[in-house]
Amino acid sequence: QVQLVESGGGLVQAGGSLRLSCVASGGTFSGYTMAWFRQTPGKEREFVAAISRVATITYYAESVKGRFTISRDNAKNTVYLQMSSLEPEDTAVYYCAADLGPPVRDQRNYDYWGQGTQVTVSS
Repeated sequence: QVQLVESGGGLVQAGGSLRLSCVASGGTFSGYTMAWFRQTPGKEREFVAAISRVATITYYAESVKGRFTISRDNAKNTVYLQMSSLEPEDTAVYYCAADLGPPVRDQRNYDYWGQGTQVTVSS
């Protein structure tokens, strides 16, 4: 059983940057595809980015491509989401997710989830 704990969220002005971290425990981190999703009240959780086990493959949602970067450090059991040029539309709770399968955009494929971290972007 993998446990995931996100951190790094907060309040930032539009145009600013934040880096989210997600630390995993209870499993072999390098064996898991990792991903970030986000959710705002009243909306479905949406895919943000995913990274393969050894970081050779990354996927991004069109809305964040060129602004967000997903990365991982398998020695530290940590996946990151570097967010730049933030927009008010990026305001959401950001969730880290893990799965033993290949990186995909469908949240139904991910078996393990963190509790989320709030990101608020002010205009």
